[in-house]
Amino acid sequence: MKINPNNFVPAQSHAHVTPGEVIRILREKKQWTQSELSSRCGISPANLSMLENNHLNIGKKRAEQLAHAFRIHPAIIMFPEYEAREIKRAA
Repeated sequence: MKINPNNFVPAQSHAHVTPGEVIRILREKKQWTQSELSSRCGISPANLSMLENNHLNIGKKRAEQLAHAFRIHPAIIMFPEYEAREIKRAA
């Protein structure tokens, strides 16, 4: 069976995720409390709560601290929808 590429359309983004939601998702995947994450990244639990609830802007320094704790690239936290937009634009 031959596949016709004209039968396909680009995938649409179904979920928009904020940096705060990314932080919470990553923290919960690791099964860490905010206190545990705080000790790993040097950001106070109160500030982590504000970040997770989008009451505080992430900023480069905080993104780097969190990325180091999670062992990921800071862009994953700062720009969670960047990749989805690039894929859509390229399609």
